[in-house]
Amino acid sequence: MTLNVAKARSHFPALDSGYIFADNAGGSQAAKEVVDRISDYLLNTNVQLGADYSVSVVSTKRVLVDGPTEAAKLFNAQSPDEVVFGSSSTLNLENLARGLEPTIQAGDEFIVTGEHEANVGPWKKLAARRGAVIKHWKATPISADNPYSIKLKIEELLPLISSRTRIVAFTACSNILGSIVPVKEVIKAVRAKAQEAGAKKVEISVDCVAYAPHRFIDVQDWDVDFCVFSFYKVYGPHISGLYVRGSVLKESVTPIVHHFLKVESVAYKLQPGGPGYETVYGTTGVVDYLLSLTPENSLKASFDAIAVHEQTLLKPLLEFLTDPTQKERGVRIVGEETVDLNRAPTISFVVVGQRALKSKAIVRLFDQKGGIGIRYGHFYAYTLVDELALKIDPDDGVVRISLVHYNTVEEVEKIIEILKEALA
Repeated sequence: MTLNVAKARSHFPALDSGYIFADNAGGSQAAKEVVDRISDYLLNTNVQLGADYSVSVVSTKRVLVDGPTEAAKLFNAQSPDEVVFGSSSTLNLENLARGLEPTIQAGDEFIVTGEHEANVGPWKKLAARRGAVIKHWKATPISADNPYSIKLKIEELLPLISSRTRIVAFTACSNILGSIVPVKEVIKAVRAKAQEAGAKKVEISVDCVAYAPHRFIDVQDWDVDFCVFSFYKVYGPHISGLYVRGSVLKESVTPIVHHFLKVESVAYKLQPGGPGYETVYGTTGVVDYLLSLTPENSLKASFDAIAVHEQTLLKPLLEFLTDPTQKERGVRIVGEETVDLNRAPTISFVVVGQRALKSKAIVRLFDQKGGIGIRYGHFYAYTLVDELALKIDPDDGVVRISLVHYNTVEEVEKIIEILKEALA
């Protein structure tokens, strides 16, 4: 299925300006379907939930029924009761860690990565509170020619698993490296190794924030316990969705809400205060938008079309940055240098060597030229950037160009032209 990019772009009025949005891993544009729902909610149903009068009945359905129902489709969750909203993925995972706290024992082991701190920090803080042990699954080099070309490898994760393993937290797609982790394969291997090691209870948390804009999430097929993504990076409003497996909700998660609420078996037990009602309802526009991209009326078909188109964006940019001329100049990709479906169009690089350039200086040229938005930094994957084999300043970090399906090859060509000037 070929993606009709012009049709997709027509859903985003901001694109009509001609501005090239290439910082999408930090936040995408919001589709009209989303904005229309937010406006409709605020203009027509902006009342408190749970009352018996007619407007409140409509409002309550929009927030407590429609929102979770549509979000569950994006996770492919078994039930809307397994989905909860929060203002950010970081907050959702902090709340999850609090809900799990009573079940964590001293000496339990948590395995985390150096990726975005949202799926790392809450576990480190929980470990500190309960006397658990943190182990690190680190991304390591895959190229003899480029020490910055790194990825997570299953064979380096499995030796970390022991009889005390309790939590394994990793990312489905790196917001720096762009590499897509084979989630199902990793989880299957983790569960087999944990069983072999005699671990009593292992629960797995997958950060899909950088994955969700590019690929279809399937929590049931993956056999995952926790999964999170941010709607504002998936063409929606600034809010996050968290999936918690139904059985885990009952067996492992304690409520962090008011004591009188009867929420023992639903994910609402992890929502101590409602997010903006209008944003919850706004999220229901994301599914409609994605389904409009292909005639099959299937989220998977839409994401398959997205993935194919994004390869056409990735190819020219990676080919330019890995050309021998650029390599001699000192350009090094941070992540995999290959163009295939195991990579999202999130491209990070540094310029090192005798004529090294600060990442900030490259981005500054784009800002001075105007018309294109890219960014530099560590993007909250501080540990990953700080521990690169050849040291760089994590605050200067990498140059990151992050594209999505509404970007075009013509936009990539314009980005390359400015890169040529920056690297001259």
